[in-house]
Amino acid sequence: MFNAISFVIPIAVIVVLVVIFLSFVPLGLWISAVSAGVRVSIFSLVGMRLRRVRADKIIRPLIKAQKAGMNVNANQLESHLLSGGRVDNVVDALIAAHRANLDLSFERAAAIDLAGRNVFEAVRMSVTPKIIETPWISAVAIDGIEVKVIAKVTVRANLGRLVGGAGEETIIARVGEGIVTTVGSSQSHKSVLENPDLISRTVLSKGLDSGTAFEILSIDIADVDIGRNIGAHLQIQQAEADKQIAQAKAEERRATAIAKEQEMRAEVEHMKAKVVEAEAEVPMAMADALRSGHLGVLDYYHMQNVQADTQMKQNFGTTDLNNIFHKDDNAKK
Repeated sequence: MFNAISFVIPIAVIVVLVVIFLSFVPLGLWISAVSAGVRVSIFSLVGMRLRRVRADKIIRPLIKAQKAGMNVNANQLESHLLSGGRVDNVVDALIAAHRANLDLSFERAAAIDLAGRNVFEAVRMSVTPKIIETPWISAVAIDGIEVKVIAKVTVRANLGRLVGGAGEETIIARVGEGIVTTVGSSQSHKSVLENPDLISRTVLSKGLDSGTAFEILSIDIADVDIGRNIGAHLQIQQAEADKQIAQAKAEERRATAIAKEQEMRAEVEHMKAKVVEAEAEVPMAMADALRSGHLGVLDYYHMQNVQADTQMKQNFGTTDLNNIFHKDDNAKK
């Protein structure tokens, strides 16, 4: 019984030690690396484990790089992984650049990856250019006709300017600005329709890819269409504005005329009031003249007769006119 126990205990200890060893050392991954010709020591794998680095994210890309003939070591890959980079993507980009004879170092590929760009897609775009299609770009020629243009921009990634370079939105904005400037300087929209390649040549010569992460290879006009007559629309708006201004000035003159008319009427009423006031003072003046002897009784009666005669003549004339109008109305009936 004692001999059996003494035999089992060492075996158990050995099994526990093996389990602990395998928990720290990915033995299968180490065997894969050795069989692929990648020199990685057991202690390096243990160190990765202690640094909380997944060894498979380092060893597998390292095997891929070594097989492709790339000069990359485990320390570089581990440093990039700890910096938050995508190791597998960087290695794929290096292999693609090596196959396409592009000058791309590990440091630049890692910098591009840490900048948030897809370095593998950038390498693919360097080999196979990408076509960027702009939306409808509206421009107005000198004759006032709106011209709508769609352009296709063929670009290639510039690996040397991927870090800090502007993206596709900047390319689209600059191309749109160039199209608007070129169409706006054209005397007629017909010249734009006849020679759409003039737009692409003019825009391409402006060096729009400076400061961007791309190199513009060509700008092709995909579609051209005629829009509104902006010049006529602006003239109509100007005419409407002039009409409103003229109406406002006419209203101002009418208000001034009404104010002057009311002022004149007020003056007439004031004069009439003064006349009535003066007429009210006539009897008092005549009484004073009679008392003072400046006006005799006969003169007073003579003046009364004259006023009565004048009043009678006025009434007679008014009656005759009314009779005449009445006769005319009867004749018409």
